[in-house]
Amino acid sequence: MRIIFAGTPHFARVALEHLHRAGVSIALVLTQPDRPAGRGMKLQASPVKLSALEHGMPLAQPRSLRLDGKYAEDAAAAKTAIEQARADAMVVAAYGLILPQWVLDVPRLGCLNIHASLLPRWRGAAPVHRAIEAGDAQSGVTIMQMDAGLDTGPTLLAEPVGITGQETTGSLHDKLAGVGGRLIVKALELAACGALHPVGQPEAGVTYAHKIDKAEAAIDWSQPADVIARRIRAFDPFPGASSMLSGETVKLWRAEPVSVSHSEAKPGRVIAVGAAGIDVRCGEGVLRIAQLQRAGGKRLAVADFLRGFDVKPGMMFELPP
Repeated sequence: MRIIFAGTPHFARVALEHLHRAGVSIALVLTQPDRPAGRGMKLQASPVKLSALEHGMPLAQPRSLRLDGKYAEDAAAAKTAIEQARADAMVVAAYGLILPQWVLDVPRLGCLNIHASLLPRWRGAAPVHRAIEAGDAQSGVTIMQMDAGLDTGPTLLAEPVGITGQETTGSLHDKLAGVGGRLIVKALELAACGALHPVGQPEAGVTYAHKIDKAEAAIDWSQPADVIARRIRAFDPFPGASSMLSGETVKLWRAEPVSVSHSEAKPGRVIAVGAAGIDVRCGEGVLRIAQLQRAGGKRLAVADFLRGFDVKPGMMFELPP
């Protein structure tokens, strides 16, 4: 089996490493161009690029694959490289560029996508975040035959992964990345002997995992405590749930609903402060915050945080405008 691999972040790198260890012939790697990142905003290579360079794999970083778009010259060069690779299949994992129909048509077995949900639930850009935010009991990985739609193609393989009550997007992402790497190797083995059987997605149960907007990070204390707790876990590590306290933006990293007696305080009001956490009144119930972070600082357990930030009962976490 000779493949082209298209991916960019760590999730994709895990799959590429699995394919490499399995002895799959990788004729070409496509990844996003280097991007400025960090405080110095220096150009940084994607995790997939670093892996490709480490293993001496042929690499291309087109800004677009649209032959009629702004970066048509990039796309034309990529088209030549893709066609010359003579691949049996293309494996796609969180690549970040839309694949035009001409790309889907080049490999004889088409393009296989590693998607971090059990389709048709959570099609789209942020399936891991949205599954945790919604309180789903399970997530999973689907290997899908790509078509022109947004994660609408027939499924080839799938494996569920349970979501614990303490799961964050970071921890679930790492579990799913490992499953995805193992599952795509299995899919290619089955494809090589004609044993993959596409199954069309049902129309019932379709949901869309819209891209995370940084504006969503602001906590709405009028929501129930369990909803806020899920959002905090869903936005860990990015973008991080936050709220204003005494005029300062504070990120909240670990919190859980608690059953405590409390007055009918306004949502966002601190009702108790102790070694176990900071208790905040919500629209329904109370949220106990156990890990926080000041701007420019580190994540701290509540006891350490309180040494540098004097939080007292009666103070208010502000509601978003």
